[in-house]
Amino acid sequence: MNQEEIYDAGMQVRREVLGSEHVDKATSNVNAFNGDFQNFITRYAWGEVWTRPELARRERSLITLAMLIALNREDEFKMHVRAALNNGVTIAEIKEVLLQSGIYCGLPAANAAYHAAEKVFAALNLEF
Repeated sequence: MNQEEIYDAGMQVRREVLGSEHVDKATSNVNAFNGDFQNFITRYAWGEVWTRPELARRERSLITLAMLIALNREDEFKMHVRAALNNGVTIAEIKEVLLQSGIYCGLPAANAAYHAAEKVFAALNLEF
């Protein structure tokens, strides 16, 4: 695939995983300063990594949640909680990732992730 095809495939996956509303908001803010970065995210993260067939999207979502907990990246974590739900991950599975992360990422990181996930569930009117 050429760079344009990789970008197009990445944009399709990005929209399917994150939702068009989120992608439209992110891309509406593209300017001379951040445009190259937005293009890079779409091509590399979404077009080259998330399109690989060796892991299903739900598996990629579970892995991504765990890594974002370890890195303590709340905004990205909340975005990927929504993405995980879009990819078929259940609230019970997210809960298990959070519990497991308490062992390997530390209790403060897991505690913060629990609070962040609850905010996402509340915003989506989901019961847990």
